[in-house]
Amino acid sequence: MLKARVMFATITGNNEAVANIIVKAFEDAAVDVTREQIELVDPHSITKANTDILVLVPYTFDLGSIPDEALDFYDDLAEVQLPEIVYGVAGSGDDYYGKDYCTAVDTFENRLAQTGAKQGAPGVKVNLYPDQADAERLQAFVATLLGNFEN
Repeated sequence: MLKARVMFATITGNNEAVANIIVKAFEDAAVDVTREQIELVDPHSITKANTDILVLVPYTFDLGSIPDEALDFYDDLAEVQLPEIVYGVAGSGDDYYGKDYCTAVDTFENRLAQTGAKQGAPGVKVNLYPDQADAERLQAFVATLLGNFEN
């Protein structure tokens, strides 16, 4: 069975809502999915045996920063190679911050690309709490990830 892991960081609950929509979409597609808080995961534990598709859900803090609770994970990602893993990144931010809006999504996409993992879908950026249109974009994101997964 296909295995997906959805790792999120949240401070306001917005990203937990984003993660929940993604998890539900995987469940609806009969994927074995695990939802995890990013600060509790060691990137060295991500292997083909336990992960086919990896989805990270970071929020963007202040002026384009990644979440404090995701810093260790981000740093440790530089030490791993994930060539057999398909990834996607989605996350929330506040468009009030202009050019810094949702830059954590871009930052994590770049770091995952450096691991040799294959990007399975373009990143999704959500302004604050996900609305119905965001939920539909996130469901399409999961469908694209699944469509780009190769056994």
